[in-house]
Formats: sequence, structure tokens, C-alpha cells
Amino acid sequence: MSGWGYSESVLVDGDRVICSPGGKSGTVVCLNRNSGELMWRTSQLKDRAAYTSITKETILGETQYLTLTGETVAGISPTNGNVIWQADRPGKTAVVPTPIYHDGKVFVTSGYNVGCNLFEITKKGKRFVAKEKYANRNIKNHHGGAIRVGDYIYASSGPIIVCLELETGEVAWEKRSVGKGSLSYADGHLYLRSEKGPIALIEANPKAYTEKGQFKQPDRSRRQSWAHPVIANGRLLLRDQDKLFSYDLKPQR
Repeated sequence: MSGWGYSESVLVDGDRVICSPGGKSGTVVCLNRNSGELMWRTSQLKDRAAYTSITKETILGETQYLTLTGETVAGISPTNGNVIWQADRPGKTAVVPTPIYHDGKVFVTSGYNVGCNLFEITKKGKRFVAKEKYANRNIKNHHGGAIRVGDYIYASSGPIIVCLELETGEVAWEKRSVGKGSLSYADGHLYLRSEKGPIALIEANPKAYTEKGQFKQPDRSRRQSWAHPVIANGRLLLRDQDKLFSYDLKPQR
């Protein structure tokens, strides 16, 4: 692991826990949730761990764990940890955003001027194949995450927020807004939290950037805020170092 420590959200799948210690013995491990016993390790994938989180997907009828490292994007068998498919995808310095799967395609992005890529996953007989559809720098998400809504991807790319058409990689719109930050989605809207403070409410609309409002968090620390905004049960939760804020999002009568 490189300089910022382990930062992924581990995946809990039934009685299994899947995470990425990285290293020469295998990048990804599967542990028994109750005992911690090692169930398998990816002997075919030995990249260093990145900062991305593993997701569980069903691709062409087969359940897989999807992972992204600083070198590779891959689908892994939940049964034994074998690599089902993989593609080269070099990153730089820190690869943070979690990959996005939709309709037979995997979208990945990372910062340090690397950009974004789309891979189409197909099957030839029993063999899975990943083919790169595009690679560009229209989204260069350092951290804060990318979100798919319908056929479009939304993410910070440096100081701007970008709406990207997933299939083509073309920019639908881009706007400076409140600056680089972490993104969440609920009820047709994006919640963009700038790492420097302001929070903006943006309509998830590929036709145009439409901001519904913004506010500044009180008692702001001097540190950059990287914790993602959380929307649950009609509330917006924001963490800033040792402070936690809760906002009521329900319509006021």
C-alpha cells in the first residue's frame, strides 16, 4: 500500500468479506466474516492495492467481483478468486474512484491527468474478453467518486463538475460550480461537497447544469473535507474531522 493507507470500503457478501491488501501473494482476499479465515486470494492478480472499493456485479449472467488497481481493471470469481477477465489500465500516484458497471460495460476514472476509460465485456464461448471502447481526459476524477444516473456519468474533474455520456465518452456539460469535491445522489439530485467547504444541490439532468442552491457548513475545520455526503431517511449527513452535521431534507409544511 502506498502513502495514504488503506481507504477502501470492504465488501460484505453474505458470510464473506472481500478486500484488497495487495501484494505478491495476491491483490484481493476473501475472508470468512465470522472467523477471519482466509477463503481465497487472487493468485492470478498481484498488483499493489489502490484506494478503490470492490463491487459485486452480474456480467453476462455470471456473478463477479469488480476491482480496479493502479495497473488493472478486472472481474474476479467469487468462488475461488480466479480472474475471469482483465484489462490493462495504468493509473498514476493514487487511483481512488470505484469502477462503474452498466449494461455490459465498465467505466473507470482517476486523477493526475490520467482520465477515464470504458471497457466493453463480451463472452466468446466460456471466455470473457474486455475491449477498450474509449480513453480520454474528459473526466479526471481524483477522488470524490463518479456516479451513473441513467446513461450519463457525473463526477468532479479537477475544479469542475462534468456530465459525460457513458456510451460515447462525450461531454454533455461541464461547470465550475463549488469546486472539486465528493458526490452523492438521491431523488434526482446530486449533492456536491467541495473539499474547501460549500455544498451544492444540482439537478441530475444531462441537458444542462441546473443548481438548486448551495450553503456553507458552519464550524468549518481548516482541513480539506473528503468525506462523502450521506443521504438517508430524509437527512443529509456531513462529517468534517471530529464534527458531524445533520440536515433535514424533507419538505417543510
